[in-house]
Amino acid sequence: MSDNQKQARTLEGRVISNKMDKTVTVLIERQVQHGLLGKIVRRSTKLHAQDDLGANEGDLVRIAECRPLSKTKHHRVVEIVTRAAV
Repeated sequence: MSDNQKQARTLEGRVISNKMDKTVTVLIERQVQHGLLGKIVRRSTKLHAQDDLGANEGDLVRIAECRPLSKTKHHRVVEIVTRAAV
């Protein structure tokens, strides 16, 4: 990797919507510890990603950061980890 290239940040999440054209909505869930109580709390983030692989709802996908593709889309689907059981 050269000095001017950065490693793309990758995340894994579940596709919750594929109704848009070439775009999927991915739900990223993470577990964090509550600051005062110490209890483990689930936090989630919804991201839009460019989908050229044909992911469907329920699929577990890996997404990577890329340049802004639209107002809300700045990730792309790198691979489909597991397909949803239909």
